[in-house]
Amino acid sequence: MDVRRITITIAGRSYPLNVPSSEEETLRKVGKQIDGMIKDFEKNFDVRDKQDALAMCALRLGTNAEVAEISNDKNINASVERLKNINQILEELEK
Repeated sequence: MDVRRITITIAGRSYPLNVPSSEEETLRKVGKQIDGMIKDFEKNFDVRDKQDALAMCALRLGTNAEVAEISNDKNINASVERLKNINQILEELEK
């Protein structure tokens, strides 16, 4: 596995990372997204310091992840139900 050393800057601080080359683009994109969110929070809300902006960013990202997980669970459950129905129809056709 090809590993690269990259630097991600978030909230004015640089973070050197060793990452698989296959993940480099994703990590850079997420780093820019987080940095952009922090700037948006600082611009649009009464944020006292970077810690507050980081906490708000973590809360938003965590909420987005939870919502996505719930949505995925619902989609999986719906797909399982559809597959059960199809299986039942196929079993009835075999009779």
